[in-house]
Amino acid sequence: MSTARSERYSARVWREFRAIPRAFVSLCIVATLAVLALLADFIASDKPYYLELDGETYSPVLIDYGVALGIRSWPEPLRNADFARLSERAERSYWPPIPHSPERVRLGSNVSSPPSSAHWLGTDPLGRDVAAGLLHGTRVSLTIGIVVVLIQAFIGIVLGGLAGYYGGWVDISISRAIEIMLGIPSLFLLITVAALFPPSIYNIMIVLGLLGWTGIARYVRSEFLRVRAMDFVEAARSLGGSDLRVMLRHVLPNSLAPVLVSMSFGVASAILAESGLSFLGIGIPPGQVTWGSILAIARDNPFSWWLAVFPGAAIFLTVTAYNLMGDGLRDALDPRAQTAYVQATSGRRVDVSPAAPPSPGHRASPQSSAARAPGVG
Repeated sequence: MSTARSERYSARVWREFRAIPRAFVSLCIVATLAVLALLADFIASDKPYYLELDGETYSPVLIDYGVALGIRSWPEPLRNADFARLSERAERSYWPPIPHSPERVRLGSNVSSPPSSAHWLGTDPLGRDVAAGLLHGTRVSLTIGIVVVLIQAFIGIVLGGLAGYYGGWVDISISRAIEIMLGIPSLFLLITVAALFPPSIYNIMIVLGLLGWTGIARYVRSEFLRVRAMDFVEAARSLGGSDLRVMLRHVLPNSLAPVLVSMSFGVASAILAESGLSFLGIGIPPGQVTWGSILAIARDNPFSWWLAVFPGAAIFLTVTAYNLMGDGLRDALDPRAQTAYVQATSGRRVDVSPAAPPSPGHRASPQSSAARAPGVG
């Protein structure tokens, strides 16, 4: 058995993906952003890791998590405390690298200050730290992008799978629904939702998810139409498999390759859409710091260049990384990559072009006929 056949499909895809430098670097960037989003409260916070006060020890960062989850309350010495002033009389305290909160307003001499040792990426007109805002904005942007794509994927896979598997009137009905959804202007719908409901990021995620599933549905439909006519699907049906079992166990796993690529591009599109909506002030709660909201502040403060450069670079880097990662995933899932791998490992050229017809009067020898049909006796 050849190396390409014995190699698992997932291992081959991972090998092909790693062989694409831009895709692998983009994956590393996305993973770094995910880690920063998860650890944002431990990297940028106005609460110390460790505080020793009057002989008692506290961990305000962890206590804040417990308070947010409703499983504990603030100790009396720390209730409504300004930790920056409290640490002055504390015996010992350890702070995050960025000892600022993204929502903390500090009016005074540090308003609209450029990057410095105290504020690495400067401050906005309300004295809020831009670096802390970018870190916590990473969590908002990635959460919106992933949740929106999951909603789109669920709806698109279900409807596209039903249309492609059953065909007929089911396919016609779902295809007409897709055309109707493509005709709905998303921006006007988002403005309407923002006018009718209180500002909420959840509303934005739901609306973007309900509007963007059509592309995935068309991909899944076309793949189901292709796979359902294959022999192994017919064999599963003949063995008495139900439609649901055949779709989930046999058709869907062989139809997900283009969906994964589309989901990668969809995360980038959702992040870009959220940044644009935040820039316009649509659906974002007042005081919520996002990449787009920092850019909106920069619009009114043209001389504060750091308010435009750093969030703009964050949006550009994230969207580009997701797009390049999706591009590399598409190349890695290409079946032609397996042919290239066979050529590289076996040292021989694999010709996948159709054979030329024999010339008139040519008579093939028995040896050559046996070589072309190795399984025939």
